[in-house]
This record gives sequence, C-alpha cells and structure tokens, in this order.
Amino acid sequence: MNEKVLINPKGTEAIYDSMQFSQAVKVNNMIWISGQVGINEQFETGKGIEEQARMAFLNLKHVLEEAGASLADIVELVTYHINMNEMQQFSKVKTEFIPADYPAWTAVGVNELVLPGLLIEIRATAII
Repeated sequence: MNEKVLINPKGTEAIYDSMQFSQAVKVNNMIWISGQVGINEQFETGKGIEEQARMAFLNLKHVLEEAGASLADIVELVTYHINMNEMQQFSKVKTEFIPADYPAWTAVGVNELVLPGLLIEIRATAII
C-alpha cells in the first residue's frame, strides 16, 4: 500500500496552516521536500547569501530527519537564486552540507521568492 505521510516538524505548524503546504511528503521510501529558505523558527531572514544558504540547508536537514532520512539520502536538488552571480558563495555552503556523493542538481535564476529579502530556496527529493 502506498501510504502518503505528511512531514511537518514541530515549529512549522504556522506554515502548514497559513500557506497550506507540507514541509515534505513521504510515500514508501521516497521523500519530496518543499522549498526551504533562509529563515529561522522566529521567521527572521538571514543576512546575505551564505547565511541564508546555511539556514536553508539546516531547515532541509531538519525536515529530512523528521522523515527518517539525512542529507546523504538526497538524489536531486533544485535551487532557486535571486542572483546567479552568488553561485560560488552558495556552492561553498552547499559543500559544507553535501561534501561528497553529489546529487543531481538544477540551479534556476528567478526574479523573486515568496518573501521579500529571500535570496535562495532549496527543494529536494530523497530516497531512503
């Protein structure tokens, strides 16, 4: 039976209720993680691309752990960037969290993200 499990870690209830989406959905051994951004639990936005990227990866890690997975289980990353000229700084942070066995990755330049001031959004697919 393919049971769909919604993954919404403690502290993300407001996002689920107000924006009407789950942080991730797990079906069998696959996990689809919604876009994670550079904000903390107090909804404070990080300063600069490196801080926001670290916050987004920490949020991604938290959601994966709640689903019983880790960053090593990611098979695909899709990142959305306000400024493609900041790819070197972003890649430096990405390597802190994913140092080897790189997943497939697509980077997309966009004009804006869901909240003003956001510079990066990271979504992922994982298999455990």
